[in-house]
Amino acid sequence: MKQIIGTHDAPRAIGTYSQAIKAGNTVYLSGQIPLIPDTMEMVNGDFKASVRQVFKNLSAVARAAGGNLAHVVKFTVYLTDMERFSEVNEIMRDFCQEPYPARAVVAVKQLPKNAPIEIDAVMVLGE
Repeated sequence: MKQIIGTHDAPRAIGTYSQAIKAGNTVYLSGQIPLIPDTMEMVNGDFKASVRQVFKNLSAVARAAGGNLAHVVKFTVYLTDMERFSEVNEIMRDFCQEPYPARAVVAVKQLPKNAPIEIDAVMVLGE
């Protein structure tokens, strides 16, 4: 059985998907781009501000599902510029502590709304 997870503290879906789906004790968080939830506009500022907004959005969805980023077991990061990889690592340390989750980083040509970054996650609750 699956449960739809949604919150007004994260951007609403801009397509045919849910913010997250909970199946058993596993939560699949849809990809987040640097949208500000209240305005649905991209965050102003540099790349690091975009990364911070993505992690804030993921945190909000994780809370709505009954967890937090410490429950994440896997992130997938999509970057339009792989040269920004070290900046993602730097900001990720502000939102995640050791032991860090598994992670994949994928270079892509383009993301929705021309975002420079998107991150999705898998979270396990009750562990």
